[in-house]
Amino acid sequence: MTSVHEATPCAPVPEHGPQDPGRPPAKPLSWAMLSRAFAVPLILGLVCFLPAVIAAQPGTGVRDSAYWLQLVLTCYAGARLATMILSTRRRLLQGVFWMFVYIAMGVAPFAQVVIGQTPTPMVGPRSDLVTAIALVLVGCAAFDLGALLASRRPLRRRATARSGSGPATAHRGRLRLLVVLAFAASGYYIVKLGGPAIFFTSRQEISASVAASGVVSDESHVGSAFLKGFGTVPALLGLLFWTRRLVTSRRARRSPSTVLVWCALLALNVIVNNPVSNARYWFVTVLVSLLFTAFPSSAAMYRSVLAMGVVGALVLFPYADRFRYESSGYRPVDSSSVFEPLATKDYDQAVMFANTVSWVDTRGHTYGRQLAGSALFFVPRSVWSGKPEDTGVRVGQWMGMNMTNLSAPLWTELWVDFGAPGMVGAFALIGYAAARTDRRYARAVSRDGPGPGSVLAIAAPLIAGYTFILLRGPLLQSVGKLAIAALCLLLVTSFRSRNVWRAR
Repeated sequence: MTSVHEATPCAPVPEHGPQDPGRPPAKPLSWAMLSRAFAVPLILGLVCFLPAVIAAQPGTGVRDSAYWLQLVLTCYAGARLATMILSTRRRLLQGVFWMFVYIAMGVAPFAQVVIGQTPTPMVGPRSDLVTAIALVLVGCAAFDLGALLASRRPLRRRATARSGSGPATAHRGRLRLLVVLAFAASGYYIVKLGGPAIFFTSRQEISASVAASGVVSDESHVGSAFLKGFGTVPALLGLLFWTRRLVTSRRARRSPSTVLVWCALLALNVIVNNPVSNARYWFVTVLVSLLFTAFPSSAAMYRSVLAMGVVGALVLFPYADRFRYESSGYRPVDSSSVFEPLATKDYDQAVMFANTVSWVDTRGHTYGRQLAGSALFFVPRSVWSGKPEDTGVRVGQWMGMNMTNLSAPLWTELWVDFGAPGMVGAFALIGYAAARTDRRYARAVSRDGPGPGSVLAIAAPLIAGYTFILLRGPLLQSVGKLAIAALCLLLVTSFRSRNVWRAR
């Protein structure tokens, strides 16, 4: 029998049988003691120390109901994030969800309440901010409830003996077709914009090149979305599949052709998916999905991504827009406190939710219309003249803002369409789906999983990284690349045991 210490890093041994696939191998007593020693400062830091430091910052904020509700939300999200980091199970989707909530809906808005500044002005009464914070709290509780219900339902394996079908795995021939598609689509994207050099200038130059390419019209940006989506997403997926192939197969690592294809895909991604020419949230998706794919069973990597993600989002992210504009248009952050950028840049999710509450009070809920516009993003406005705009854009126009590229967090999108009951139900379903996916992912990357060709082993890390974009919103801007990724995954997916990638 293979001992715990002989188990490979990519094949954790479940402690509680096949119904509990997410637990890593048993650790030595010294590691358990280290984990307990690490737990205390982590929990105190996320739940107590950081909120206390923010509360002590000078500012003009008042300590009213919004202040105390925001403090409760910050501590709640901090406790849940600490639970995710310290858990013996790797919960990718749930961990990233709570990291986003803690940063964008907890710490940053709390700093804004204390300092008395917001990135976007709040046009409604203070009571709308109280309502928005309370709704975020309720949505988080519903997410937790859905995850709890999912944890009590056992996973079932697909029967393969008689039907010949099994879990979703990548078809070898179609995976090669995906790689060809990646090089063709990204190559067209590069040529259309004028060559590789343009991808190392600024996002402003990229936007100007896309506009000059002729794929954008005044009525619709569908052409631009497809050009950017197909130019970046297949390349990333190809790199993820080939990375998993190298990680899980010793023979693949010894194959010059496999290594050469991986190197070519890496070079392609350096051009089209680098942090210079892409939005910060998309580069976070690329980085997170690649790390989780390269280290599928590493508890240390999982914990490092969540823990360092908080530090990076709070300290580095506000300064990471260096390449958004040309050098002449860049304005560095000038602040006397590390928390001022949180109050004046980027994290406008809470205040935009408050503005959306005010907007809905004046015109009512849309009852699915905004969601329909997001689902049918590919329909040009020349065909659908009444197609809804981004929720953030519509609220920004109502506010009288000149710059309407504003966030609309998922709570906002659900509130606009379905009100409080629909938002609560949707977050319960999201929590349930996230927990089930996390458990199936843990099985997919275990010794008993379907092997290196597992589609879920690629899809789950990609969704985990893309969660930042989906939660930040607006949905209409988010669903394009997600739909392209879904099409690419459908292209390579097979439920038959023949012609799939296997460990060799």
